[in-house]
Amino acid sequence: MPVRSGNSSVFVDPVMVAQRASSFTRRSIKQKAKIEGLRLAVSMVDLTTLEGKDSPGKVRALCRKAVRPDPGLEGIPSVAAVCVYPAMVTVAHEALSGSGVRVASVATGFPAGQTSLESRLDEVRSAVGDGAEEIDMVISRGALLTGDASRVTDEVRQVKSVCGSAHLKVILETGELETLDRIAEASRLAIAGGADFIKTSTGKVAPAATMEAGLVMLEAIRDHFLKTGKVVGMKPAGGIRTAKEALHWLVMVKETLGNEWLTPERFRFGASSLLDDILRQLHKQASGNYAASYDVPEA
Repeated sequence: MPVRSGNSSVFVDPVMVAQRASSFTRRSIKQKAKIEGLRLAVSMVDLTTLEGKDSPGKVRALCRKAVRPDPGLEGIPSVAAVCVYPAMVTVAHEALSGSGVRVASVATGFPAGQTSLESRLDEVRSAVGDGAEEIDMVISRGALLTGDASRVTDEVRQVKSVCGSAHLKVILETGELETLDRIAEASRLAIAGGADFIKTSTGKVAPAATMEAGLVMLEAIRDHFLKTGKVVGMKPAGGIRTAKEALHWLVMVKETLGNEWLTPERFRFGASSLLDDILRQLHKQASGNYAASYDVPEA
């Protein structure tokens, strides 16, 4: 077992984690299973735009792509959600109405989380009121790094309390936590606070979604499920850009948590460019040729 935990501490063997995470990249996947995996990955994408130049027009275009990622390919599902800043939630909500694609919003002072707790809670209330069905919050990494674990859990709990029916994804920002021990601890604290999902990263800090960090988080989810029966989802975000990498993650999820987690209700990819590479790979499987960049619909 790469991870073992006690009452107050979590200890991780980084060598074992690295070896096991690497092993998932060496699985042989048959063509039929590969195509099924890529289609599944499309359905798990939180198609994301989090830029200062975001505009209503850009968000509407992204929503159109989310609902119908590629009209030139048959049987391609819609993505799971569109993730935007709180100011764009109303636009996304209107554009996605009736589509089945969910509206997600980063909140709580994303990406640093350095505003007051009340400001962060107000931002969540506003986003939910405007139609956000999922909230991606950031934890107080400084609190965790200085040993104030109770603050981390308490803030997650308070954010959860104002989410209403919206699902809460808790971003650990694993690249700032420095060690796998702290990633394991942050996972446990976020889950204890009521997280519906735990998420690796904001995408603004490197390294972001490494498979080593992801494995530690998946094992925390598994341990919690075995102890309590409660299901918690997982979302890697940041740095996953290729269809091949997405398949590696799906293998890791399957072998760590089982087929039950291979669903958008329990696993997501936070991505912007990943979807385009998956679509290019699916074009290759369908026609034998890679699609040119201009053949893949842009947002």
